[in-house]
Amino acid sequence: MAIDAKQLLQMSQQELDALFSAHEAGPIPDGEAKGTAIIAPGTPISPEIAELINTFAWQGKVFDAKAGLLMNHILSIGLKAIIARVYKGPSLLDGKECIVLDYSQTSLVASHIRDEIRMIDTGFYLGKVYWDQARLIDFSLDFRT
Repeated sequence: MAIDAKQLLQMSQQELDALFSAHEAGPIPDGEAKGTAIIAPGTPISPEIAELINTFAWQGKVFDAKAGLLMNHILSIGLKAIIARVYKGPSLLDGKECIVLDYSQTSLVASHIRDEIRMIDTGFYLGKVYWDQARLIDFSLDFRT
C-alpha cells in the first residue's frame, strides 16, 4: 500500500526523521504536486492544522526540473509565487544527498528558507523546512494526484 500524507501526519517527529534518513534523494521531480504541511506531527491537531494551511496559505509546489526551479502554489486563489532553485546536495539532517529547494538567491520573502526533500514512495516526497540552520516543520509533496 502506498504511503500518503495522512499517514505522515500520524507519525512522530522521530519517525518522520527516520523515514527521511532511510531513503535516497530520488529524481528531481517535474510538474505539480499537492502539498501537505506537517506541523505538530503525531498529535490530534496535526491533520486540522494541515487542512487550514492547505485551504488558506499553501497548496503545493510546481517544479520545472529542466530549469532547476520551482514555484509555490499559495493562497486560495491559486497564486504561483516564491521561486526556489532546485538541486541535489547534502542534507542538514543527516549529511546524505537530498534535493535542496533553495530560496536564498530567488526570494526576498523566503531568503532564509531552505527545504530538503527525498522520495519516500514513487511520486511522493517527504520534506524538511529550515530557517537558516534551524528546523521548522515537515511537509509532503504528492505528484500522484
